[in-house]
Amino acid sequence: MSKSYKIWIILMANCIGIFLCMLDTTVMNIALPDIQTSLKVTLNSLSWPLNIYTIIFAALTIPLGKLAENIGIKHTYLIGLVVFTIGSVISSLSTSLIHLMIGRGIQSLGASIVFPLSMTIGINLVSLESRKKTIAALGITQGLAAALGPSIGGVLTQFLGWRWIFIINIPLTILSIILCLISFDLKNDKRTKESIDFLGALLCITMLSTLVLSLVQGRSWGWLSIPIIASLIISFVSVICFVTWEIHTSNPMIPMDLFKNHEFTGSAIAIVLSNLFLVAVTVVLPTYFVRIQSKSELTAALLITPITGMIFIFSPLAALIIDKLGARMVIAFGFILITISYVLFTNINMNNILLVVITCIILGSGYGIIAGPITVLAASDFEGSLLTASQSVAGVLRQVGISLAVAIYVTSLYANMVTAKSNSTNYINEQVAKLDISQSKKQAIINRSVNSLGKNSSKISTNHFSKKDRQQFINLAYQQELAKYPDLTDQTQKSNIYDKVKTTVETTLDNLNHKINQVITRIKNYARHQYELAFIKLYKYSIPFAALSILSFLFFPKKKTKN
Repeated sequence: MSKSYKIWIILMANCIGIFLCMLDTTVMNIALPDIQTSLKVTLNSLSWPLNIYTIIFAALTIPLGKLAENIGIKHTYLIGLVVFTIGSVISSLSTSLIHLMIGRGIQSLGASIVFPLSMTIGINLVSLESRKKTIAALGITQGLAAALGPSIGGVLTQFLGWRWIFIINIPLTILSIILCLISFDLKNDKRTKESIDFLGALLCITMLSTLVLSLVQGRSWGWLSIPIIASLIISFVSVICFVTWEIHTSNPMIPMDLFKNHEFTGSAIAIVLSNLFLVAVTVVLPTYFVRIQSKSELTAALLITPITGMIFIFSPLAALIIDKLGARMVIAFGFILITISYVLFTNINMNNILLVVITCIILGSGYGIIAGPITVLAASDFEGSLLTASQSVAGVLRQVGISLAVAIYVTSLYANMVTAKSNSTNYINEQVAKLDISQSKKQAIINRSVNSLGKNSSKISTNHFSKKDRQQFINLAYQQELAKYPDLTDQTQKSNIYDKVKTTVETTLDNLNHKINQVITRIKNYARHQYELAFIKLYKYSIPFAALSILSFLFFPKKKTKN
């Protein structure tokens, strides 16, 4: 087998590994309602199997990547793929919440091995001249996987069931293992003899695990709760201790020299911000389409697919033109497009599919323009251990961006939806109180309207008086009318009175039914508007921050002019 052919096979295996690791950070979100029903658990408790992946992935990526250098990168990589496969199998067979959490934990352990080593193996395969293209390809794969997560999750859940979001990993990881066994030279798997920075690793794990834990559990536990405050304090103290230790140790877990490089520092900021603004849409928007617009998971997934398409198109293009235009112009333009998309999300009619697709195209283009070059820029001119470290740190920062998005936007969404429900409930009580019907009928309408809030069911009965109800009203009115004629015995006259009473009661009930339906329509429109605002506010308040992110271009050096 020729060397170039081997390189292509290994890079394909690396791309599969990276794709699956990043895919599983977002693929589960859209399937949560189905998993909740299947496992018979609360939606809130499902946050643990969802977030445990992110916590372990972020915390162990750097330490395990460093450890692999000592025991053999290629052997460790294969172990990581096997562990990820085992985790996927366990997750797909889950019959309880604990079962699913164990599977997701094992998955994330495998991902924290596979992800950094995919970057290390891929970069070390090629010559310095080809390095930028390789890094760009691996970086684009990361962005595509994170963006595709909700779409793939929606399609699989709709047609095959939620277990397939894990089953799909199995054949792909097996394929990656086969490709590695074919192309890896395992006999010459180099091992470094450098001592492992165990204290740095411990501080790194503590710092990242407590940070991500506080971000993903802040909403559930309360941002001012003792566990969250304690986690944030521990994380802050760990950062100080970690940086201090890393500066003075001879073999640091993360070389602080990385942050002396302006390109790397700028890239670090851009990675966090771009992933935050991307995932804020790809995770939240499908929920909006399903819960507020009553669309299927498949339709919701397809509506955000243009984002992925634009990432696929613009990431490689931006990576190629960065040398011509300079990092500043490319990064600034990417964030400008992201800001424009957020402005549009707050102003367009979200029921207009064309406008939604156009806005998603703008967002995907902006992220793609950033994602393509950013992985290359993060590598800067580093070589050896600094190059490997730069990619591991970049991967962790991407997870931090995703975690921030979930923490900020999902938390804010739930808070906004609580407000929307409160406003809608008050409006329901106010409107129903005006109806001239019995208190029991009022309460039934209130209960039904309140129970339907925030749900995608649009099937509400328009007939509020059953045949039995109508007959009871007619009989009561007939008896009251007959009481006016105590001496009446003629059956024909009684029959005429009954027919007149029936016609009058039917007309009255039809008019009342119409008024109730008008009230319910107003309630539905009001509630729908309130829940739409719950989503729109997220992006409205984000516009200033998206605009400020444009300034991240200042961290990058100016384009060198030719003499």
